Amino acid sequence: MLGMSGGNRVFGTAKVGERGQIVIPQEARRFFGISPGDTLLILGNEKSGLVVTKPDVLRGLADEILGSEDGKHGT
Repeated sequence: MLGMSGGNRVFGTAKVGERGQIVIPQEARRFFGISPGDTLLILGNEKSGLVVTKPDVLRGLADEILGSEDGKHGT
């Protein structure tokens, strides 16, 4: 893999096709457990660009910020 540093990795590049689709590099799909049919969340910011993640990643963060379902805040 390219650019391995701490928890950050560079998996390569992806071209945008004529229909606006991109292909996530195979190593990245394997590393993150992304399978055909999975739903990914696309977030963006003009300055920072795009973030592609699994929705579950942000669900955990939201639980930390808002507190768990049992009424306890932050763990």
